Amino acid sequence: MTSVTSLAPLAVVLPFLGAAAAFVLIRHPRIQRVVSITVLTLTLALEATLLALAWDSGPQAVNLGGWLPPWGIVMVVDKFSALMLVVSTSVSLAVLIYATGQGVADGDEDGPVSIFHPTFMILVAGVSNAFLSGDLFNLYVGFEILLTASYVLMTLGGTGPRIRAGVTYAVVSVVSSMLFLIAIGMIYGATGTVNMADLAIKLAELDPGTRNMLHLMLLVAFGIKAAVFPLSFWLPDSYPTAPAPVTAVFAGLLTKVGVYAMVRTETLLFPGEQLDAMLMVAAALTMIVGILGALAQTDIKRLLSFTLVSHIGYMVFGLAISTAVGLAATMFYVAHHITIQTSLFLVSGLIERRGGTASIDRLGGLARLSPLLGVLYFIPAMNLGGIPPFSGFLGKLGLLQAGVELGTPLAYVLVGTGVLVSLLTLLAMARVWNRAFWRKPEDAEFPDPVLLATRSSATEVGTATAVADDTGKGRFPGNGEATLLPSGMVGATIGLVGIGLALTIFAGPLFDLSHTAAEAMLERAPYIEAVLGEGAVDN
Repeated sequence: MTSVTSLAPLAVVLPFLGAAAAFVLIRHPRIQRVVSITVLTLTLALEATLLALAWDSGPQAVNLGGWLPPWGIVMVVDKFSALMLVVSTSVSLAVLIYATGQGVADGDEDGPVSIFHPTFMILVAGVSNAFLSGDLFNLYVGFEILLTASYVLMTLGGTGPRIRAGVTYAVVSVVSSMLFLIAIGMIYGATGTVNMADLAIKLAELDPGTRNMLHLMLLVAFGIKAAVFPLSFWLPDSYPTAPAPVTAVFAGLLTKVGVYAMVRTETLLFPGEQLDAMLMVAAALTMIVGILGALAQTDIKRLLSFTLVSHIGYMVFGLAISTAVGLAATMFYVAHHITIQTSLFLVSGLIERRGGTASIDRLGGLARLSPLLGVLYFIPAMNLGGIPPFSGFLGKLGLLQAGVELGTPLAYVLVGTGVLVSLLTLLAMARVWNRAFWRKPEDAEFPDPVLLATRSSATEVGTATAVADDTGKGRFPGNGEATLLPSGMVGATIGLVGIGLALTIFAGPLFDLSHTAAEAMLERAPYIEAVLGEGAVDN
């Protein structure tokens, strides 16, 4: 208890201190990079300690400033929040190293390091605050911190497409935040509290009509943030315009914070089956609409943005089942998807850098030009497609098992939809592989001259060994020129792909953790008593 009490707030404080230090070091970019990476590494070590402490214990609460609940700000560490902290910060650290490698290679022309590093650290602080929050208003504050930082990151470079995408993103974020804030005000007016443990008791005493209205308002607000259909229209047009590392961290984290909020409030504040049928329908439509949009894309980043929407449907699927098996599969799948989706967006940045474009109509021959890049794409792509024995297959299998165990007609429809969408995801990923990596560059619909020249040079030389010059370009013997992949970008991507493989290797312990966390969340009493004290549920 003492350890968690002293450590948990540091998960938010350390990134804020890192942001302040990065801002002070604005004229010393090399030191700024070192400080940012060091602070995030320390934050990850801290959160790994929190996960280890939470592994064999129940939820533990931290009362900030000495104010007892329900009046003060409370942070709650349980298995689910600790797992999300570790996964999100691991991904953020990989993206930061990737961005640093890209910035060093490009001279930070596309994303000034003086702006990027402090803002990125603030984003991490907002995500951590949202995962640890024990009251609705502090959850709102966490959302606003990360959304403000994300708008700055999205518009780095100030290009027209990024500004337009940023405006759309800002408008959608403001609307969802207003709905959330209005819902918080109405909840406080009806119950006199915003503490989630306290609300778990007091909301049950409200008139069912009022309770359902508040429930629906929170679902809509979180559904926009999580990109659940039909509230997902904004995402495919917003994410692909940002720089590759920014798009990657957005895809991995921002929508998952919305999913986390849905899971936390559905299990703690609104237990039961009042809106489960609606959630099942939304899950099925999200899966179908997302994957159909992905199949229609020729740009890899837009394709991945639509698959991101589609796979949010799997997470809502498990939540809607409302059983320990379904909820455990959702927790595992969230951790899996954060890692795999971020990996694929990082790989798409490498593809765009190596091939000069992200359009599969222009790409070809990348498997021969860069075999390592082919491996880095193939592994997470197959994982996302649900090929055994990867974590994507295991997570989907858990969700399908939960649907079959529930046994309702709607649950069987969801099971069938999940299988179909998994096959279509594999088709979309295989389409990128066949066109960008496997076929010859001259067979592309609109072949890129640089790739054709590189291919020609590679054929003549036999090994296609590039030599770096001082401009950061790679020169192939003969004709043609291609951009080399900086070691920092490649190393960060390899590390994240490795984490995705680790989720497969350690799937057993992670499923056990998720299952015990799901049972505790559905029971609710451990969480409530951790915040309000022993006997709070009986009182």
